[in-house]
Amino acid sequence: MNNFFNNKVGIVFNPIVKNSLDVLEKLKSLFSLKNISFDVLSIDSLSGNFDFIFVIGGDGTLLKAARFFAKTPIFGINLGRLGFLAQAGIADLEIAIDKLCKGDFKIEERMMLEDDKGNLALNDFVIKGASVNRTSRFYLSINSKFVCDYLADGLIIATPTGSTAYGLSAGGPVLAPKLDAIAITPICPHTLTARPLVVPSSEDIVISTCDSCPDFVLAADGQNFRTVKSKIKIKKSVHCANLALLDDDFYSVLRKKLNWGVSPKAC
Repeated sequence: MNNFFNNKVGIVFNPIVKNSLDVLEKLKSLFSLKNISFDVLSIDSLSGNFDFIFVIGGDGTLLKAARFFAKTPIFGINLGRLGFLAQAGIADLEIAIDKLCKGDFKIEERMMLEDDKGNLALNDFVIKGASVNRTSRFYLSINSKFVCDYLADGLIIATPTGSTAYGLSAGGPVLAPKLDAIAITPICPHTLTARPLVVPSSEDIVISTCDSCPDFVLAADGQNFRTVKSKIKIKKSVHCANLALLDDDFYSVLRKKLNWGVSPKAC
């Protein structure tokens, strides 16, 4: 049995997700049979320190848990729609637990971003104007050098992990998870020349606004929202997420979950 399960194990579940309580009971039963001790936490009341975390829910549940338990290995059990970050579903849960107990998995570090208030994001930070009925102007600077300005609905600052999320929907590039890079993608820019930008993760990114629209809203992983005055700084965090993976082939996950590269006849 892998030494992760000889230490402190936590189970995080989302009570509002359908079937989460049923899966929780099944997981507790499997752990009892294997003499694995554990604590159960609701996603709305995270606390404590653990050596390994199981997350029951969708990608949103996993993202919130990953921000709170940064650096702790996390294994996702998907009950959501896509479950891009999860490694198991209800049907294959028992097989997945057997593999984990045998140590048949890998821990993959995933880069996280951090704003100037210390807030973390595993997928992305999204910046939008406070007014929803008009576009806003955003100024992008990198390493204290002005790069460009965007007249747009917002900007997405994404990690490689987050490049397959909102950034992909906005026309941004897909970055392989092990790339040490950040993708900057405008949301509905009012120009034909505004294109996504990929920069090294070592760059310091600053987004500011014009005098006519001084306030904007910042969201971390689409969950933590706050109003920002004039400018926001975003950089690579010293913290990282550790995902426990049974299938570490990113490209096969792209094909299976996003139909990447699949012709219309095969879909």
